[in-house]
Amino acid sequence: MSVIETALAKLKKSDPGNKAETRTQQRRVKVSDIAAAGNQATRWFLPATFDTVLMEQNRILPKVADQAALRAYKILRTRLLQRLAANKWQSVAITGTESGQGKTLTAINLAIALAQDPNTSVCLVDLDLQRPQLATQMGMGFELGLGDYLLGECQAEQIMYQSNYPQLVIIPNSKRFEHSSEVLAGARMLDLLGIIEAEMPRHIVIFDMPPLLLADDVLTFAPHVDGVLLILAEGLTQRASVEKAKELLGDMNLVGVVLNRSSERDNSSYY
Repeated sequence: MSVIETALAKLKKSDPGNKAETRTQQRRVKVSDIAAAGNQATRWFLPATFDTVLMEQNRILPKVADQAALRAYKILRTRLLQRLAANKWQSVAITGTESGQGKTLTAINLAIALAQDPNTSVCLVDLDLQRPQLATQMGMGFELGLGDYLLGECQAEQIMYQSNYPQLVIIPNSKRFEHSSEVLAGARMLDLLGIIEAEMPRHIVIFDMPPLLLADDVLTFAPHVDGVLLILAEGLTQRASVEKAKELLGDMNLVGVVLNRSSERDNSSYY
């Protein structure tokens, strides 16, 4: 059993009679508890390989020549940081209404843009258990991923990878789950959230999730994230879909809305 899991087990046994404890509280583990379990706060992020040529082809930062796009990601980064700081939030789920709107690309580029800020550390998690694409788009080579952990085939420290950026940690996935929302509500997922929070207490956590209208995963997982960032695409997203998404997101903290594929551009060389 790993140091992290030993700490989790110890905390679970410490107050077995507290039935009023919420699911969110159950997943929280203090860094001091982990340090006490192993006499140190261990960092065990694994190395990973990335296909930089493929990343450039897929328009992933920093290999983006479009200056307007670069400015847009920086503005998105700053607006998100301001919103998170104002509300003392740390985690965001990124979703769209349907597929093909660029939610995964937005999640990747937003995470990289955040990690380029010298004062910001990020953990990017592929939580689209029905159609994982994060590692594919980045050309990321890895041995074990989130799906292996959720199936009980490995430990948490075996699925956290250091990216090309010192301040960006990635949890990839390559396995699909038919009953994904049930998996997201399971004990393994809750334990992983506690481990992420304990091992990376100052990281902003970005979850790439399935489209809101195609699965109930976002609704199931919403109690465990601070906010939701909704991705739309000009020419693809229907007005009816936006109205339905607005209804479903009514009880969630909507961080903001990103419009992809916009025909409006700022091509000026300065402002």
